[in-house]
Amino acid sequence: MIKIRAFKAIDDNESCQKFVEGHMRVLKNFGITMITSANVEWFADPDTYVITAESMDDGRVLGGARVQVARGKYPLPIEKAVTELDDSIHDVVKEYIPQGVAELCGLWNSREIAGMGIGSVFLTRTAVSIAPQIGIKSMFALCAAYTVQMAQHAGFQIATFLGNNGTFYYPKDDLIASAMLLYDINDLSFASEAERNEIESLRQSPVQIKTEEGRRGAFDIFYELQLPIF
Repeated sequence: MIKIRAFKAIDDNESCQKFVEGHMRVLKNFGITMITSANVEWFADPDTYVITAESMDDGRVLGGARVQVARGKYPLPIEKAVTELDDSIHDVVKEYIPQGVAELCGLWNSREIAGMGIGSVFLTRTAVSIAPQIGIKSMFALCAAYTVQMAQHAGFQIATFLGNNGTFYYPKDDLIASAMLLYDINDLSFASEAERNEIESLRQSPVQIKTEEGRRGAFDIFYELQLPIF
């Protein structure tokens, strides 16, 4: 069984390290060695939340994502990524900080769980589902071309006011990324009906076992998404 769990980065540095090691392996497979969301300063950031997809058999981290809240201490990865192409990103983020804004970043999955059908869809869904617990209203994401539609299904929209109608060459000159924004995490009217139902289910019951359909048939996922209350 696969467990998808959420936690504050500062509460589990060991899992953060496993997350980074797995992410680096995936990036190297794509020939990418420099990416702004792949640094490790967030290990000590109390405003970073981590999502991991783990094997319950041996504890391996097989995929994951981060939700980094903008508080002014650390710039969001999207700010670092696109500032040379559009430095208005900093003012845009500042406008959203008072109401609460974060970025879904560092999303990756191994071939092992991708083959099962567990990948970006499940991790994006999880990030949106935990957003109310974090206390934010909006969420940015910088998406590769093949994940734009997936993000749209979760309620994100292309931020056409950034870059070239929302697009940038990133992380390499031959790759295009789209800046996306979920304007209001409590308004999922732009999400697909199927994703909206899944997100609402996880919000209502953040700890549950769900049977999902994948490429290899049905499988169970144990969701452990209740964050500590301080």
